[in-house]
Amino acid sequence: MSEVQTKLERIRSLLDAYQVDALWLRLASSFAWATGGKSSYINTASSNGLASLLITRDRRYVITNNIEKPRIGGEEGLEADGWEFIAPEWYTADDPLAKLVDGKKVAVDGSAPGMVDVSEPMARLRANLLPPEIERFRLLGRICGDAMNTAIRAVRPGMSERELAALLAFESEKRGAQAIVNLIATDERIFRYRHPLPSDKKLDRYAMLVMCGRKWGLVCSVTRLVHFGPLPDELRRKQEALAVVDATYIASTRPNTKLGDIVVQAQAAYALGGFGGEWRLHHQGGPVGYEAREYLGVPGSEDEVRENQVYAWNPSITGTKMEDTVLIGAEENVVLTAIPEWPTIPVEIGGKVYERPAILVQD
Repeated sequence: MSEVQTKLERIRSLLDAYQVDALWLRLASSFAWATGGKSSYINTASSNGLASLLITRDRRYVITNNIEKPRIGGEEGLEADGWEFIAPEWYTADDPLAKLVDGKKVAVDGSAPGMVDVSEPMARLRANLLPPEIERFRLLGRICGDAMNTAIRAVRPGMSERELAALLAFESEKRGAQAIVNLIATDERIFRYRHPLPSDKKLDRYAMLVMCGRKWGLVCSVTRLVHFGPLPDELRRKQEALAVVDATYIASTRPNTKLGDIVVQAQAAYALGGFGGEWRLHHQGGPVGYEAREYLGVPGSEDEVRENQVYAWNPSITGTKMEDTVLIGAEENVVLTAIPEWPTIPVEIGGKVYERPAILVQD
C-alpha cells in the first residue's frame, strides 16, 4: 500500500472515531502530510495554504482556485495521484467547500464554525511516520546539519545578526530546504532572549544560530553556537551542564516512555548541574513532523514515545542552548542533524556515551 493510501486509511479511521462524514485539512502541514510531501502554500508565514483537502469515506478533493491548480495539480502531481480538483476562478464568490459539505458532519484540523476540531489527533497522526517519511527525514537532517555547519563557520566578528541570518538562509535554500525559523543572537542578546529575531547588532565574540529547515513538508531543527577567543569558564560550565540535560532527553526518549516522565528526568539533570529552574524559561521541545513541534513535552504528559517518531528537544540555560533532531529507532536513537566534525562534550548515561555539541571556539 502506498504512503498516501495508508494515510487515507488512517483518516477514514479518524472519521469513524469521531462519527463524522468528512475531514477538511486546511493547514499546509496537514496538506503536506496527506499528499506525501506536496506544497499548498505560497506565503511561508501562513499556517494555511492556498489549497485545502476534503476527504470523505469514498472521495478525496483538492479545493483551490484556477491560479494554483496548474502547479498543484501538474507540477506537484496531485491530479495524477487521483485527487479530484475543485478550482473555481479566483475572482468568483463561489464557496465550493460549502456545497461539498452541505448536510454533512465535518471535522477540521483546527477550529471552524460548525465543525469538529480534530487538531490534536491530527498532530499525533503527523508525528507517527511511515518508512518513506523517515528516509526523507534522514536526508533533510543531513541538509540542515550541512547548512548550519557551513553557515556558522563563515561567521566573523563585525557581521550583523541580519547577515548571519542571510548566511543561514542561503546555505539552507541552496540545498533545497527553507529556513522557516531563523533565529540569531549575538553576545548579550543570547543571555536575554530565548527566541531572538535577528537585529542590526554586530557580532563581537559570541553568536547563536537556530534553524528549523523544511523540505517535503517535514521540519528539522538544529542549534549551534560559536565563540571568538577563549571561552569564559562560566559559559563552559553552563554548556557542560546543558550537555547532561540534552543527553538525558535523548537517552530517555525511547518507545513506550511517557513524555511527562522524560521531562521529569530532564528536570533532575538541570538540578544536578545547579540550574534547576532554567527549564521553566523555555519550552523543552517534543515530537516533530510537519510542524516544528507537533506537540510539546510537558510535565504530566501521558503521550508516549513511539518507534520511528522524530524528536527535537531544545534545553537551554541562560546564555546557551542545545538542539538536534533525533530519530527514535528500535534499538537506538539516531541524531539526524549531527555535524561530524563539530566539537563535542561526551556524556555517559547507562553505559552509553552521548556526544553533545560544544560551543565552537574560533580564534
